[in-house]
Amino acid sequence: MGLSEDLAVIARQEQRLRFSVFDEESAWKLGCRLRGMALARSAPLVIEVQRFGQPLFLCALAGSTPDNIAWVRRKGNVVARFHRSSYGMGLELHQKNTSLADRFGLILTEFAAHGGSFPITIAGSGVIGSVGVSGLPQRDDHELVVEALCGELGLAYAELKLPAA
Repeated sequence: MGLSEDLAVIARQEQRLRFSVFDEESAWKLGCRLRGMALARSAPLVIEVQRFGQPLFLCALAGSTPDNIAWVRRKGNVVARFHRSSYGMGLELHQKNTSLADRFGLILTEFAAHGGSFPITIAGSGVIGSVGVSGLPQRDDHELVVEALCGELGLAYAELKLPAA
């Protein structure tokens, strides 16, 4: 599959991965699910779940670095600005042969259109936060978050996963 197909799958992910409610307990469960998945895969991740402006879960696993904290923050800023997944934004910009700096004048030390941060959306209300990870290649970061969201929402990951690269 190519770039256009990946963008179509990501659009489906963004449409389907919605909560009916999301609170501190929801954030804790999602963060713990991601942590468990990362530990089982020996993934050196930083994991963050936030309502915009309010961190609800933050975890740095063995092998992660302070740079991963910066990356998860920068990817989360993309979700906050565009209400889209950071990977979807990155692929769309790549398809248009542009960047966040060129297209929107954004400072790249504050924004990263790389995979790993996904909007937390409340059905009927909109995007209220993000869930992000950093530490794996960007496509893998993105897919780990999608897999965890599917688990929390009771959706079949196989129906929403990106095709093999």
